[in-house]
Amino acid sequence: MVGIASKKDAPGVDFCGVGAYYYIVRADLNCYMQSSNFNKGEGLAVHSLHPSCRNGDHYLASQDGYFYIIKGNSYRRVSNLSTDADAVVYSLHPNCQGGDHYLAAFGHFYIIYQSRGVYRKCRDIHSDYWGIEYTLHPNCRGGIYYFGIADYYYFVKPTDEWGSSYYKCTNFNTNEGVATYSFHPSVLNFLPGGLALTHGPSFGEWKCIKTITNDSVTPMTWTKKVIKRIGFEKEKMSSIEHNWNVSVTASLETGGLASAIVKSQLSFKASYGGVSINTDKETWSQATETEESLSLTLKPNEFFYLWQYQLGLGDDSLLFCRHMKLDDDPNPPREIPLPKIQ
Repeated sequence: MVGIASKKDAPGVDFCGVGAYYYIVRADLNCYMQSSNFNKGEGLAVHSLHPSCRNGDHYLASQDGYFYIIKGNSYRRVSNLSTDADAVVYSLHPNCQGGDHYLAAFGHFYIIYQSRGVYRKCRDIHSDYWGIEYTLHPNCRGGIYYFGIADYYYFVKPTDEWGSSYYKCTNFNTNEGVATYSFHPSVLNFLPGGLALTHGPSFGEWKCIKTITNDSVTPMTWTKKVIKRIGFEKEKMSSIEHNWNVSVTASLETGGLASAIVKSQLSFKASYGGVSINTDKETWSQATETEESLSLTLKPNEFFYLWQYQLGLGDDSLLFCRHMKLDDDPNPPREIPLPKIQ
């Protein structure tokens, strides 16, 4: 079963919340999503991350209106992730370093240490003021993301037979006030691995785009123009943005937000619905068709097959690669022409 990629396997991805809004940070794509309700898919807006707010290890927000970006053993506090407003940098107290997840709620900061099954609570992650550790309730362990707002904690569990869900509670130690919610499909589309849940797992395969045959009893020369399609089928994936108010700048190198999300999806391992393939050198602009002349001599009753490597989701080919192969084998080539991601 495929599922949302965990924080460990999706560096730069995190959740946080402040005021009436929840946020999903995709630092890997240099943007973030704001929502007033993940379950109903309401108030969805996508904004660019300021260059100084990128590449964070963890993102959290507190009810004082600030966002915190942890990188190594220090953190940057800003009032706006798009503008880097009011930025200051502080060191992270040694007792608050090395956490698997960070969040803020109830006027405190919380640091989750998964391997030890504990969480640390403090008023200030620079001074560790009022720092104290508690046991993490078994039902609150194993989350792949944790975040908070004023009066609740939230954590996302790995996808199960009911799909992908997040949980709300009021006490990590006692598991009080637990409620379960599903993610709206429009939110899933933005999450790492989410496209596999809404559109189907990724695939990479050779597809035959032309069969050439000589049914006669004499050799023949076959000369024709073959139409090749190269690039990304933007229209097929444009629907994922229909429920989003997108204000991302044109700096996305892959040619658009949908392209960047699909490219990221393909890079994930199979357990998250990806194919672990690096497509950086492929053409991610709008797919176009070109003609190419092909000439070959066929013996009597000889067959040739023209193959193209294509990548996609579910049943839809989305990225038509430049890699072509001509042979007389009716079975697709076995080699993968793109570099694998380890």
